Amino acid sequence: MILSRLLSCAALSLLLASCGGSRDISGEREVLPTVGSSGGAQSNVQAKKLFGAQSLASRQSPAAYGSYAKGCLAGAQQLPESGPTWQAMRLSRNRNWAHPETIDMVKKLSSFAATQPGWKGLYVGDLSQPRGGPMLTGHRSHQVGLDADIWMLPPQSLSLTAKQRENISSISTRRAKGAYVNENWTRAHHNILKAAAKDPRVARIFVFPGAKVQMCADEKGERSYLRKIRPWYGHHYHFHVRLNCPKGLRGCVDQKAPPAGDGCADARQWQRNILNPPPPDPNAPKRKPRRELLLADLPAQCVSVLGN
Repeated sequence: MILSRLLSCAALSLLLASCGGSRDISGEREVLPTVGSSGGAQSNVQAKKLFGAQSLASRQSPAAYGSYAKGCLAGAQQLPESGPTWQAMRLSRNRNWAHPETIDMVKKLSSFAATQPGWKGLYVGDLSQPRGGPMLTGHRSHQVGLDADIWMLPPQSLSLTAKQRENISSISTRRAKGAYVNENWTRAHHNILKAAAKDPRVARIFVFPGAKVQMCADEKGERSYLRKIRPWYGHHYHFHVRLNCPKGLRGCVDQKAPPAGDGCADARQWQRNILNPPPPDPNAPKRKPRRELLLADLPAQCVSVLGN
């Protein structure tokens, strides 16, 4: 998507839904063989209803099928509700499932976070549903078990009850509509995002524009990891880590790599457009209503993921 179009959207709203393309967060739209009519009577059922009803993973080898915003997940692993350096939040959603590589990334990142001043580890938000796929509410992505939301709130306790995890909220780290960080942002946030970006399995990390600008300003050492830190709407209560497709996984669609360079100039342009929004483009095409994905739209392998 062209940067100017993204920035025009920012002038209207900082909500993800405001931009019709959403490609950077959702992933590339490559064409794969789909379920079509092979799903029988379920082919024309909304996929979110089918995948949202699943409470356990399929009994298959771990595999991600499709792209981040149009796919499913076989043989998912569940992130334990609590660990030595993490807690999974909002357990009622049953979204603490992912590909094993994502689970491993979260555990290792939480161990690093526990070394930071004031942090006992990580509060982990949504990963994926037990069999991936479209969710009943919320995300368009998180469908193949390779996305993870990490709260900005530094954990002070890793013994929260299930009820407490439903009621506690994260903290916002932005001000001026996302142009700048606020007093909640710390060097520890910078270090944790940096550690995540340095994991070779990680493709992108989405965070609000002001955080990227601040990281660009504060980084005095090696900067190549900043390429993976991508400004995107929202993402001030949590940051979003996205993994590449694990090596050897056929049927998993990687997103196009981020543009070359550290991306700091683009982030500063986002910042300028938040502070001084450009006028709306009168010739911009009207956004078409988004159609709900049907099972027929998903990769062909998703029939076996549902039925296994």
